[in-house]
Amino acid sequence: MWLLWVGMFCLAPQASAAQAASTEVGDLRLDRGDDGLYLSATLQFELPDLAEDALQKGIPMFFVADAQVLRDRWYWSDRQVAETTRYFRLSYQPLTRRWRLNISSTPFTNSGLGVVLGQNFDNYADALSAIQRFSRWKIAERDVIESDAVHTVNFRFRLDMSQLPRPFQIGAVGRSGWNLLVSRSQRLGAEPAK
Repeated sequence: MWLLWVGMFCLAPQASAAQAASTEVGDLRLDRGDDGLYLSATLQFELPDLAEDALQKGIPMFFVADAQVLRDRWYWSDRQVAETTRYFRLSYQPLTRRWRLNISSTPFTNSGLGVVLGQNFDNYADALSAIQRFSRWKIAERDVIESDAVHTVNFRFRLDMSQLPRPFQIGAVGRSGWNLLVSRSQRLGAEPAK
């Protein structure tokens, strides 16, 4: 019996470390452009098994990515200068056996998708890979980023439980099998004098 307990305690930290390692921002790059601040990132995560199972049954999954830009201040709490959000809807079409990814800057509503970018994929791996890459996402206008100040960018990507059908929302409360959250902060230094 005591061997069982020792085995559980030895394997538990490894299992949680493996879970933590599978959800991270692998690469986060901030670029100052002529018209604003751009974020490029590569996320490394696997969807929770329950979410992947629901997707295979035709239930769409919703994700939210948000970036917040804060100006560092020594005399007070940091001031938020910009915030932007991107919404994703991933669904499986059983009749065509294709995956559909919709991306929007506004939340999806029950009345329709609105103005969105839609892409089709032949397999799950390609669709998930498209969600995991952010390329030159404009997160702030140029005029709000002070060139002589230090800024902090907080990036967060999560599974949006509020968009799931109501029975899934009720069943998912308190269950770690539905959790997906990837976040990272990075400092943006002052621009060198020209």
